[in-house]
Amino acid sequence: MKQRSLILLLIFLIFFVISLMSNILGPIIPDLISGFSLSMGLAGFLPFSFFVAYGVMSLPAGLLVEKYREKRVLLCAFSLAVVGALTFTLRPEFQFALVSLFIIGLGMAMLQVVINPLLRVAGREEHFAFNSVVGQLAFGAASFLSPLLYSYLVKNLFTGNDFFLIRILEKWVPESLPWVSVYYLFAGIALVMLLMISRVKFPQVKLKSDEKVDVKQDLAMLLKQPTVWLFFVGIFCYVGTEQGIANWVSQFLQDYHGADPATTGAQVISYFWGLLTVGCLLGLVLLKLMDSKQVLMIFTFGAMIALAFGLLGSGLVVFIAFALCGFFLSVMWSILISLALNSVKLAHGTLSGILCSGIVGGAVVPLVIGGLADVLGLKLAMFFLFLPLGYILSVGIWAKPLVTNARVKSLKSLFTSN
Repeated sequence: MKQRSLILLLIFLIFFVISLMSNILGPIIPDLISGFSLSMGLAGFLPFSFFVAYGVMSLPAGLLVEKYREKRVLLCAFSLAVVGALTFTLRPEFQFALVSLFIIGLGMAMLQVVINPLLRVAGREEHFAFNSVVGQLAFGAASFLSPLLYSYLVKNLFTGNDFFLIRILEKWVPESLPWVSVYYLFAGIALVMLLMISRVKFPQVKLKSDEKVDVKQDLAMLLKQPTVWLFFVGIFCYVGTEQGIANWVSQFLQDYHGADPATTGAQVISYFWGLLTVGCLLGLVLLKLMDSKQVLMIFTFGAMIALAFGLLGSGLVVFIAFALCGFFLSVMWSILISLALNSVKLAHGTLSGILCSGIVGGAVVPLVIGGLADVLGLKLAMFFLFLPLGYILSVGIWAKPLVTNARVKSLKSLFTSN
């Protein structure tokens, strides 16, 4: 029992680390632009390098887990994270930043594939739903803290702070590039995770049919179905919108509202991720009361309104609106995935791999915004986000799942039902 609890805690810690390392890029984009003297088009290649790795690795990672098992894949993933983070720190140049982010992205994609089957077995199947929510809360907590960590390091390096970690980092970090300290810290965290995982004996995981990936018959069969492609585009649009806002909002606030990326920009991104986590919890309740397509459409309308206020508003309204975008985006991933799985009868493991490859939207959309920003300006470029949001809204109209989400008749019965 004690061993099982320790493994669960380790899994939740992995959720936390994935989010910590994945969501730091948005706050530091302004520093990267100024530190490397980049155009916005070139800056768009930074999130592209990270998220394109998900498109490359999502399906192969499933095959690696089946062949080499969970522990080896976890060790490989965190080894890649160490190498990627050190590449960033030892050669803080633009071309090495691209390579570094791609390597880290490969590791994070592998972790995403391993973690859910392992959580199901380690925490027992009857507790899987509850443990999944706890895992998402750990993920959300790290998303909230990641920009604040960046802000703390940048504000305290080279200021005479006596904290031992700050003094150590000052010996390694170029004074002109204080944000590099974040990746020194990530390299250390990934190394600690490597040591912890190497000492843990994991339970044997027998993959269920909906967790296995078949790149032969199932993949060919699924790719012939228009429904699969339609939902792939939905996931592409969701992750693209999420990362398009998260990666460019700090630069937008600096350019149009004079906000300091290390303080105000980081805080807005932190609240964006924090409210996304809060929205997930509210979404759990709403999905017990309403059809998931209705919830998706309501939240998508909310996201479009919040984005419009963020781009066109002034003063405090802008900061609140961008933070609220996170709240309204919160339910989209889970609803799109569930609608897709409920719209196809077979091969859910392979289908999940195809859908997760849609995470590559997080690479493409920020890149498009950066390219448009060089021509039109960042404000007009960010209006591009209404296109993927419009597509997500359309899913609520045309989706025809074979099974709809189970609902209760009233809020009271939700809390009194067994």
